[in-house]
Amino acid sequence: MALRPLSGPRLPPTRGKVTHLVVLCHGYGADGNDLIGLAPHWQRVLPTVAFVAPNAPEPCAGAPRAYQWFPISRLDPHEMRRGVEGAAATLNAFLDSELARLELGGDRLALVGFSQGTMMALHVGLSRPVKPAGIIGFSGMLAGAPPALGADAPPVLLVHGDTDPMIPVGALFDAAGSLGKAGATVQWHIATGVGHSIDEAGLALGGLHLTLAFRGLLRRTGEICCPLR
Repeated sequence: MALRPLSGPRLPPTRGKVTHLVVLCHGYGADGNDLIGLAPHWQRVLPTVAFVAPNAPEPCAGAPRAYQWFPISRLDPHEMRRGVEGAAATLNAFLDSELARLELGGDRLALVGFSQGTMMALHVGLSRPVKPAGIIGFSGMLAGAPPALGADAPPVLLVHGDTDPMIPVGALFDAAGSLGKAGATVQWHIATGVGHSIDEAGLALGGLHLTLAFRGLLRRTGEICCPLR
């Protein structure tokens, strides 16, 4: 069966020729416009980076302008694993297409996810033949055990609000521990008093993570997970 091509808002580089690509994966019941607003903040320090926020492939029932990467009825690990595996091919095809369009190698890519988009970013990013330069996961969780990672493991930043009513903050610690054991360099930040959203501190840390990842300064695998302050 043919994969449904994805589309969504894009922002080109603000200066010169594109050198890297950031793909933003939105959460359940949203669309690409929900995350593309992050890009202007990061373009201040990443002027040669292109940004794209594709709409997930499936419309949400009863909400024609809202999308999902896969249906969610409950936060069951097995259900989440089946979901990301089912949607992975569609996201991978989009990533390959965007990289080819921009004439970039797979190591010039970074993935950013929010909530359900974090599940997709982690699952797909850690499984690609050429690993992305970095991954950021906001307010999400790891859907199943990650694969064993080698020297090309992408550095991961996890950010979560400590009052998140949708996905408990404990999901961050579960993900960080599993990713660290698999061989990834993981940093994390708990946003005090923040719910299921991204605050200014998380936004600033995301920009720093992307900057360092694209410069190759975070590729040290197998490190113990550590908090950012």
